[in-house]
Amino acid sequence: MTMDAFQAIADPNRRYLLEELRRQPRTVNELAEGLPISRPAVSQHLKALLESNLVTVTSKGTRRIYTVRTDGFTRLNLWVDQFWS
Repeated sequence: MTMDAFQAIADPNRRYLLEELRRQPRTVNELAEGLPISRPAVSQHLKALLESNLVTVTSKGTRRIYTVRTDGFTRLNLWVDQFWS
């Protein structure tokens, strides 16, 4: 199931995760350190971001590393850009 990117970024915790991932790729544990929510909750937010194609995940050993997927922001950018032209 694909989640709409607008719906995904509506949540402030997900926006925080995206801002952190914009700085550098991180693991769930690294991301959970900066939030007042549980690690499983962070995982659920990351799942929504994955389903909306805003992040990708790669495995390195037992670690899952999340990264911003810039091409996933195309639809958001097109929508926002229409207000500037």
